[in-house]
Amino acid sequence: MPSNHLPGALRAVSIAAVVSIALALPTDSAAQAGAGMAPAAQARVQQVLDNFSKGRWIGQVAISPDGARLAWVEGGRGGEHIQVAPWGQLDAEQTITAEGGGDGCDENSLAWAPDSHALAFLSDCGSDGQDNLYLWHADGGSVQQLTRLQGYVHAPAFAPDGTRIAFLFVPGATRPAGALAAQDPSEGVIGEGKAEVQRVAMVHADGSAPQDPILATPADLHVYEFNWAPDSKALAYIAADPPGENNWWVARLYTQAAPEDGTAEIAKPKMVLDPASVRGPLHGLQIAVPRWSPDGTQIAFIGGLMSDQGVTGGDVWIVSSRGGTPHDLTPNRPSTPSWITWAGEGRLDVTEVAGGEVRLFPLDVKEGHGEISAVAGRPLFTFAGRVGDGRMERSLSATRDRSRFVFVGSSFERAPEMYAVNASGRRDAGAAGGGAVPLSHINQGVQGVAGETVSLAWTNQGFHVQGWLLLPADYDAAKRYPLIVEVHGGPASAVLPSWGAGGSLSPAAFSALGYFVLLPNPRGSFGQGEAFTQANRKDFGYGDLRDILAGVDTVLAKYPVDPGRVGITGWSYGGYMTMFAVTQTQRFKAAVAGAGIADWQSYYGENSIDQWMIPYFGASVYDDPQVYARSSPITFIKRAHTPMLIVVGDRDGECPAPQSFEYWHALRDLHVPVQLVVYPNEGHGFVNPQHRVDVLERAAI
Repeated sequence: MPSNHLPGALRAVSIAAVVSIALALPTDSAAQAGAGMAPAAQARVQQVLDNFSKGRWIGQVAISPDGARLAWVEGGRGGEHIQVAPWGQLDAEQTITAEGGGDGCDENSLAWAPDSHALAFLSDCGSDGQDNLYLWHADGGSVQQLTRLQGYVHAPAFAPDGTRIAFLFVPGATRPAGALAAQDPSEGVIGEGKAEVQRVAMVHADGSAPQDPILATPADLHVYEFNWAPDSKALAYIAADPPGENNWWVARLYTQAAPEDGTAEIAKPKMVLDPASVRGPLHGLQIAVPRWSPDGTQIAFIGGLMSDQGVTGGDVWIVSSRGGTPHDLTPNRPSTPSWITWAGEGRLDVTEVAGGEVRLFPLDVKEGHGEISAVAGRPLFTFAGRVGDGRMERSLSATRDRSRFVFVGSSFERAPEMYAVNASGRRDAGAAGGGAVPLSHINQGVQGVAGETVSLAWTNQGFHVQGWLLLPADYDAAKRYPLIVEVHGGPASAVLPSWGAGGSLSPAAFSALGYFVLLPNPRGSFGQGEAFTQANRKDFGYGDLRDILAGVDTVLAKYPVDPGRVGITGWSYGGYMTMFAVTQTQRFKAAVAGAGIADWQSYYGENSIDQWMIPYFGASVYDDPQVYARSSPITFIKRAHTPMLIVVGDRDGECPAPQSFEYWHALRDLHVPVQLVVYPNEGHGFVNPQHRVDVLERAAI
C-alpha cells in the first residue's frame, strides 16, 4: 500500500489506480494503473452494467380484491408501463396506458377499486412530465383522466366505499418530497421562504372530466402517510409541522374527518399520539404505517428508532383511535416488523426483516381486562431477498379475504419476478403458509453476473450479527482474492439481496469484477429486534465497527481472502463508517466513501434533517458537543493513512458536500492519497445514470 509521503508523481495518479494497486485485482488493471483507468477494466464494468439492463424491471404488482386480475408495472429503457392480465393467464396480458401513452412515458402507482372493476394509476404521458391520476375501467377497457395537477403526487388509495381516491400531493412542487432528492439552490433569505407542504388530496372516482383536487388536510401539516377509515368518512395520518423533510422524526399521529361532498372546508385534525410526550419505550422514537382497524376503534402502526423516512422498522403498536396509551404488540421480538395490514377483526398481517430475510406472519390481537396483547403465528412465507421496490406501501398486495398475497421479489442472483403466496389456511394462527412460488417468468433466461450468495452469522460482544457474502464470479477456491466490505446506509436499515446495480456502489458488480463482497448488518441495523437497532445510540462508529471487523475475521477464517487486500466502502451512513473506520484501524488498504460525514458537529448545522440526530445522540450538538466529537472521523484524522476516493452530489441536503470537502482537505494536507469527485445537480441518491456509472468505474477499477 502507498505510504503517507508519496512522491508527487504517484500522488497525481487517479485514486482508481491507487485502489487497484492496493487491492491487487486479479485483472490486467493493476499492470496498467500507472496510465490511469484501464480501458479493458472499464469495458468490464460496462459489460456488467449492460447485463443488469437485459432484464425487465418490475416495480409493483397489485392483485384485484376479488383475485380475478393481476396488474403490474414493468419497466425498461423506454419507461414504465402497466400490464393487466386475468389471474393464472399472464400470457393474456394487455397494456394499460393513458391517452397518447407510449415509449418515454412513466406509468405507475397502482390502486385497485374495492369492487375490482377499476384500476387507478399515475401517468406523465402527454403532460410534460407532470403526473396525473387516471382510471382504467375493467368493463370495456376505457381509460379516463381524473385530475388536472401541478405538483408532486404519489400513493393513490381508494376510499373503502370506492367513491373517492386520495393521494399525497405537494401543490406547485419544485422537487419530489423528502431528503433524498436534490436540494433547491440556496438563495435569498434562508429559512423564511415558503415551505413545500405535502397534503392529502382527493378526487371523485366517477369524474367525467379532469378535476382540480380537494385538499383534505391543513396547509400547516406535512403528511407522510395516510390511511382511510373503514367507513370512508375519516383519515388517519402521520404528519409534522413544515419543513417536511426535516420533521418526520418528530411526526405525530392524527385523525381527521374527510371533506364532505360540496364543501372544501377542512375539518380540524385530532392528535391521537405524540411520541415526544408519550411515556415508555416509544418516547422520542418514530412512527409510521398507520392502519385503521376494521371496526374503526383502533389504529395500528410501526414504532421504533428509524433513521430515514420510508425505511421503516420497529415494533407493532396499537392505540385507540380516540387517543390514549399505546400498546406494544411485539415486545422483545428478535426481528424487525416493517409493514402491516389488517386481515380482519383482531388479526394483523405483518412483514418483518429477520436475519437478512423477509417474512410475513399473522398476528392475533387479544383484548381483555383492560390489557391488549398479541400472539404471532407461523410465517406464511420467508424470502431471502428484497420484497417490493423499497416503498413499504407497495411491498405486498392481497385479495380482500387475504387468502392470496403477491409481491415482486429479487436477489443478487435472481432477476425480479412476481411471486404468489397461498394463505387460504391462514385462519389457524398455527398454520404455516405454502411459501412463495414464482408467478411470472418475465426475466426467464436472464443470468446474474455475481457469484454465489452466502448468508453468514457471527457473534460479537453478546450480539448475534448477520451479513451477506458475495463470492467472486467464477470463484476458484485454489486462488486468493481481495475483499470489499460494503456498509449499508441508515444506520437503521438492513442489507437484503436485490437484483441489479443497486446504486452507485454495486455489490453485485464488485462480485462480477472478481471481489469477495461482505455486506454486514451490524448493531444499529434492522433484523435482530429493536434492542439491536438501538444498540449504537450515542456510540456511532464503535460497536458497529467492532461487529464489522468480527465479520471480516469470519470471512478470513472460511474463505481464501488475502488479509492484505481488504477494502471498505459505503454510502451515507456507510460513507461515514468508511471515513471513521480508516481512523480506527489499518486493516483496510483502500476506501471509497460515498456521501459521507466527516464531522458530526459541523454536520448538525449544515444538513437539512437535523431532527434525526436527537434520538441517536441524546441531545443537540449545542447541549452535548462531546458526544458528537467522539464519533467524528475528523477528530482522529491524523490516524488515517488509507488511500481514499470520496464522491458526493453538489445538492445533497442529507449529507452535504462540505462534509466531503472537509475530509478531503484533511487527507490532502496529511499527504494521504485522496480524490474528491463532486457530481452536479445530484442529491443524496444519484439519479443521472452516467454519474452512477462513473462512480462505479472509479470505485471498482
